[in-house]
Amino acid sequence: MASKVGIGIIGTGFARKVQIPGFLACEGAEIVSVASGSYENARSTAEEFGIEHYTADWRETVAHRNVDLVCITTPPNLHREMTTFALDQHKHVLCEKPMAMNVAEAEQMTAAAGRKDVLALIDHELRFQPGRLHAYQMLRDGAIGKVIHAKYTFRAQYRGDASVPWNWWSDEEQGGGALGAIGSHAVDSFNWFLGTTVSSVFCQLQTHVKRRQDPRGHIRDVTSDDEAMMVLRFADSELAQDATGVISLSMAEWPEYQNRIEIFGTKGAMRVNHRGELFVGQDVGTGWQEVDVDLGQPVDGPADTGFSRGFMSFAPKIVEAIRTGSNSVDGAATFEDGLKVQRVLDASRKSNASGCVVRVR
Repeated sequence: MASKVGIGIIGTGFARKVQIPGFLACEGAEIVSVASGSYENARSTAEEFGIEHYTADWRETVAHRNVDLVCITTPPNLHREMTTFALDQHKHVLCEKPMAMNVAEAEQMTAAAGRKDVLALIDHELRFQPGRLHAYQMLRDGAIGKVIHAKYTFRAQYRGDASVPWNWWSDEEQGGGALGAIGSHAVDSFNWFLGTTVSSVFCQLQTHVKRRQDPRGHIRDVTSDDEAMMVLRFADSELAQDATGVISLSMAEWPEYQNRIEIFGTKGAMRVNHRGELFVGQDVGTGWQEVDVDLGQPVDGPADTGFSRGFMSFAPKIVEAIRTGSNSVDGAATFEDGLKVQRVLDASRKSNASGCVVRVR
């Protein structure tokens, strides 16, 4: 067993809030390099967390001799190049979602990972929330029967504020927007919970704040979506039969944050809230009954949106897999899973452009 797993971090946004603290809490893990497109961001992040090496050239981090795992937390338009370079260097990879800009890129990444004897995962950390894991097992134990319908609701008001500056999130060409950032989580959650895939989608995208000021003071058009609404059908599985789904995502809705999945079956219903709080409804007229579950631990400091609770449970499993020479983590999203999600995202954009239902290939 390896005594230490060296981790290289590319990106200093979400990684600074979640991935870096999460990995630093793991026994047997060491963050040895951090890269950012901004040298100052790389330097300040390294100083904050005591990371020895920092750079504005992400290739230096990937190639660092002590880096075993490359954690890619950049805008999606950079994922393919960074991932394939890391794989060529025989490094393990944890890539943020959405996996890529389109199916063609995701297929290239999946094929590249298949040629290497390394761990290659997509960071769908919500799978590892203790509350979601409990709900996952209850579904398989038949707690609500066969699934007939599922709903995913995400609500945040941050990008409804027109004073928020223009950045990559505002730019479709960099992979910004609610559909990719949040829709990827929603689709993966359905795929994972129900043991199936989306067979068709009707999608409507919307941009409510259409112009923003960039850091240089220039007013720029927002080309990405801040709202996505999707109507789904699922392929049949052992858990789901002739099932339908709805996803409602908004980065411009008040008054409070919500990240909720609801699953309705032939014998009852199940709901999981953003921290992993679990509820079931099995008798008409009695409403939702809370199930006592462990919610895990969030990262100290940032708002508790539930994502860090998942990552704090996920990170030790990644480190343990690499230390023991395993190229898989039970229950984690593989590149093949990321490709399945990407197919739905591409079909959703096609549906929005055509105004028609699109079958997912």
